[in-house]
Amino acid sequence: MRQYVKKNYLAILIALGSLMIHSCSDDTLDIIPRDSFADANVWTDEGASNLFLNDIYAQLPDGNNWYDPVENWSDNSICGFAWPRSRTILQQSLQNPTNNPSGDVSNLINWSTRYNVIRKCNLFIQKVTESSSGLSEEFKKRSIAEARFLRAYNYHILWMAYGGVPIITIPLDRIAQGDDIFYERSTSEETLKFITDECAAIYPDLLKVPETGRASKGAAMTLKGWCELFAEKWTDAAASNKVIIDELSYDLFPDYAGYFLLRAGDPNIEGIFYREYFPTDRGGRLDGLIGPTFTAGGAETSWGGINPTQDLVDDYAMDNGKPITDPTSGYNPQDPYKNREPRFYQSIVFNNSFFYNDTLSMVEGSKNAIDLTDKDDATQTGYYMRKRLDDNLVLGAANWSGFTSYQNYNIFRFAEVLLNFAEAQNESVGPDASVYEAINRVRTRAGIPDLPDGLSKDEMRTAIRRERRIELAFEDKRFWDLIRWKIAEININRPLKGMQITESADGELQYNIVNATGGDRKFDASKNYLFPIPEGVLNQNEKLDQNPNY
Repeated sequence: MRQYVKKNYLAILIALGSLMIHSCSDDTLDIIPRDSFADANVWTDEGASNLFLNDIYAQLPDGNNWYDPVENWSDNSICGFAWPRSRTILQQSLQNPTNNPSGDVSNLINWSTRYNVIRKCNLFIQKVTESSSGLSEEFKKRSIAEARFLRAYNYHILWMAYGGVPIITIPLDRIAQGDDIFYERSTSEETLKFITDECAAIYPDLLKVPETGRASKGAAMTLKGWCELFAEKWTDAAASNKVIIDELSYDLFPDYAGYFLLRAGDPNIEGIFYREYFPTDRGGRLDGLIGPTFTAGGAETSWGGINPTQDLVDDYAMDNGKPITDPTSGYNPQDPYKNREPRFYQSIVFNNSFFYNDTLSMVEGSKNAIDLTDKDDATQTGYYMRKRLDDNLVLGAANWSGFTSYQNYNIFRFAEVLLNFAEAQNESVGPDASVYEAINRVRTRAGIPDLPDGLSKDEMRTAIRRERRIELAFEDKRFWDLIRWKIAEININRPLKGMQITESADGELQYNIVNATGGDRKFDASKNYLFPIPEGVLNQNEKLDQNPNY
């Protein structure tokens, strides 16, 4: 999104933000004082109004500054150091109403954080709607649609995490409304309907090709289709995703690895909705936080916040497109990284990989050997993440605090739409030609052969889930897939694996799959498919009820 606006409105935004912060000590509700925003100039000038809207965009998930991202909640990766909450709380099923399992993930699922953003959206929608001068009708129509999208997007995060939540669409006034500021929870179905209805309603008012980083028709329809997929509304989800495929101009970026290094302003045929970064003003620390931990000489260069698991590595196909479990695939467990599909080499740092101008050895005795005792920040699994990282950046302390990573953080992209459609269509009508066409487009860009013909519905489901895991790895999608597929109790509630590599006296390498440090996980199916509503929220609003078994 464009960050450059008239400087004389910066003080206005700061003042407005201060009013908003002090207007609500209640963590649960969308409340402003009656005398807020008396300066009508803010809502009669498109530059000032747009600055306010940009501030809402700035609250999008800050995925390039997470040292312990959502991916670590899943079976795809483990944080390389022991103290983050993914390992101390979430992975041990210790989340409860008095702690916050989201940790550094910019309070992604934090109730108060999401409702604070929703409050800003409600205020913007009301003030711009009421403005009688200075704002063109075209500006009002488009910007209100964007704000409604951002509100729906924030509600969808709450919905995935908590189920049904209070739906608040106006800026509340404690003095004028008294106890009427307290809302009951809508049901999960009602919350879903609100989100999808909003997306459908604003679709005509959004641009096909907006400024980069802004909400578009594609963003609204992708959010709608994703929520329908999450709720197993298969026919609706297939139809929504088909609209994007048929009516909008997205396509797959030719270079899979290169796509994740696109920055603000780059031509981007695949990106549907993403957060932009502007080093060093509003940059990221992605490389420094989750890149490989050591280089030559043992100098620590980044925090190693994502260590891919053996479970994920084993789902990468061979270059002939066959899974390693297929006896005809050619997989050799004592030469496990030979002849794997291109996305493996583009996504994973493994033994003898050349990365950041260094060859990394994971053989026992090296600084990058699997760390089975948590003695330092070296890999817990024998692997590091490569995807999304620019190996031309200088690592070390300059990147940890310098915000020098520039690449976009993807929220929705076209490959996900193809996979969403393939899954929904397969569940709705079975593996017809359109299912094959969608998933094979993803595989063709990846550089592997099409799926074999004649798959059953169940076989296609397995193939789609594997393809989705690999294509979307390290994009913070896997946890929510495990939740919606209701297999988290299987995949998370078991030890995750890593690779220990030893060298014999004659120089032969031996590859042994072992339990990874930090891979001993717990998932309580009786409650963990939803998160607990914070105790403080319940104390402030007696109309709310807690999720089951918390």
